[in-house]
Amino acid sequence: MSRSDGRLLLGPLLRYVDETSASVWVETDAPGTVSVVRGAATASAPTFLVHGHHYALVELDGLEPGTTEAYTVAVDGEQAWPPAGSPFPDPVIATLEAGRPLHLAFGSCRTSVAHDAKGNRSHGVDALRAWALRVGGQVEPADPDDPDLTPDRLPDLVLFLGDQVYADDTTDAMREFIESRRDIDEPPWTELQDYEEYAHLYRLAWSDPANRWLLSTVPSAMIFDDHDIRDDWNTSLEWRREMEATSWWHGRIVAGLGSYWVHQHLGNLAPADREVDEVYGLVRAHRGQDEQDLGPLLDAFAARVDQQPETYRWSFAREYDTQARLVVVDSRAARRLDPDHRAMLDPSEAAWLDEQLRGDVDHLLIGTSLPFLLARGLHHLEAFSEALARGAWGERAGRLGEKARQLVDLEHWGAFQTSFQEVARQVMEVAAGKRGRAPSTVTFLSGDVHHSYVSQARPVHGGPELGSTILQAVCSPMRNPLARGLRLATAVLSYGVAGPAGRLAARSARVPDTPFTWTYAEGPWFDNNLAFLDLAGPSLRMWWVTGEVVGDHERPRLAKVESYALDEDGNPPPLEGVASRVRRRIARRANGDLVRER
Repeated sequence: MSRSDGRLLLGPLLRYVDETSASVWVETDAPGTVSVVRGAATASAPTFLVHGHHYALVELDGLEPGTTEAYTVAVDGEQAWPPAGSPFPDPVIATLEAGRPLHLAFGSCRTSVAHDAKGNRSHGVDALRAWALRVGGQVEPADPDDPDLTPDRLPDLVLFLGDQVYADDTTDAMREFIESRRDIDEPPWTELQDYEEYAHLYRLAWSDPANRWLLSTVPSAMIFDDHDIRDDWNTSLEWRREMEATSWWHGRIVAGLGSYWVHQHLGNLAPADREVDEVYGLVRAHRGQDEQDLGPLLDAFAARVDQQPETYRWSFAREYDTQARLVVVDSRAARRLDPDHRAMLDPSEAAWLDEQLRGDVDHLLIGTSLPFLLARGLHHLEAFSEALARGAWGERAGRLGEKARQLVDLEHWGAFQTSFQEVARQVMEVAAGKRGRAPSTVTFLSGDVHHSYVSQARPVHGGPELGSTILQAVCSPMRNPLARGLRLATAVLSYGVAGPAGRLAARSARVPDTPFTWTYAEGPWFDNNLAFLDLAGPSLRMWWVTGEVVGDHERPRLAKVESYALDEDGNPPPLEGVASRVRRRIARRANGDLVRER
């Protein structure tokens, strides 16, 4: 077979994989037929066209469970992947196997700046890329004796929990592209305007050789957060009305949702879900050599689901036999913003989530870009701000509450108390064994907040006895660290008097008490990092890694940041007091430098 490496503009991305099937996504430079060959299995798909860009999703089936084989990608019969002379191992497709311990990676918030000294000074080391270089055999780990830094197999899935791209806070390279097309002194200035700019943004995000190789060999699932569209997306009805009054918002939301479906959501879908997906039906009807540009149809779809979010579901779920259920929740597009009926999820989405939250698995994993359990002080302040905005202290205080909500991003689950209380009650029922056998853990996996931590929840006094440990694990950012001043503010809200003060404020506005309370088990820390999760029977183990510069900024070493584990029987470790945890962390290292150098 001849070679033509340049036919692939982006990808391949290995997306949905189960015991017997896999899907591979690509963008090509022209119409054509894309083929994937894995051992004896070969599958092909014609490209489809969206706003002048050509894509394909190749679906393989009939694979053997628990097998790992290298694969190649060809376009019109010419091999296009792996590239000639690549220093990385051949990409593989590894199918799942029932009963095998499940291994996941997760994280959020990643900007696409250069991986040189300048980029690392401004945004820190890309933790995803540092991991790719390590598992791709390009660098040695910081600690050669740590097995977590030299894994014996790749994860079964990497879950990206929002802000895969930044449409509102663009990099120099993205701004240069925008300026080549239009006047950046006119709205929307250096923010994204249309599908063409989104397509370029994804190319910047996914084309670095190390990350590109990683995404070609580790299955991925994704959900959006606000910066995939714009900061504070759907914070409130007032925010939405302000956006819709601009000359550019309609184009942004249509391009953002349409490009998200193509680049992220399509690959999330299991084969059965693709069969009934309305947009994929259009793809199948119009792909091929006589392909019709689906751009206008996709624009109409995006415009509709923006205004009528109940007509399409971005959330999805994965079953890993009886070992785990992963439920990934859309906490942005499905919001209900009517001030009298505010909810994180509209009724249809809430009912779907209610159905997914059940036991009879060892671990229930809930992926939501926004942490369900923030630091308690911040949670109570968000609940207080919502109560103010709804008029708990009068109209004038309501206006102040709305301004505060937008100014300091008070729009997480705690600021949607109706939804928070509903999901908390459902989780308590799962943990108490009222929705099937109680799992060992109910674990929320989240990002967004640009710091990482593990929180452990317990019922309030007099609450039911639980058969599950309820955890919140956060990994944020992969590459977009907080400024030092904001780290201090986060620390204040994490420790000290902020918790009790926030609770008093919330009570003063008659915010309902939560059915459980929670405490930091580890954290917070502020490194750029990527998290890992191992599940084996009732036990659970998590750890976070980061990139560490040792001389060469473009070849960082992988180092461990923190870890947390339940024992083999599923019992959590004893909680440390705040003072001892802070002392231990200070003794280990100075926390939160933009670039960890040695």
